[in-house]
Amino acid sequence: MRIAIALLFLSLNIYGFTQQKSGNRLEDNVKQFHTALLEKNYAFIEQHTDVALSYGHSNGWVQTQSDVISDFKNGIIIYQKFTEDSITVNFSKDVASVRFIADVEATVRGNAGKFHLKVLEVWVKRGKEWRLFARQAVKG
Repeated sequence: MRIAIALLFLSLNIYGFTQQKSGNRLEDNVKQFHTALLEKNYAFIEQHTDVALSYGHSNGWVQTQSDVISDFKNGIIIYQKFTEDSITVNFSKDVASVRFIADVEATVRGNAGKFHLKVLEVWVKRGKEWRLFARQAVKG
């Protein structure tokens, strides 16, 4: 009986460590994605978004994966600053929800603005890679 209890605790600790490690890896990926937005790294953005991406902005504007890439390339939206705070990651198998508060400076269609946002991103695991599947921001 003691062996069974010890094995149960060991497996729970391993599971918890694995989830924590996965959470750190995804959190790093999220931050790298936001850096790619700043640096206009279109290859990284395309590689880390799902083809079915729904990218919602705080003003109600929703973009697809191709819209996001095209609009960045054409200068429709230009990020000057993107910082995250209070990141939380929750997993359910190969899906993760990521919530955070963001302070963003961006120029949209020639109009510069500063935004304090609450953001929810949904990431899906495709093979060994996490891809942004959906994102919605609201003014915070």
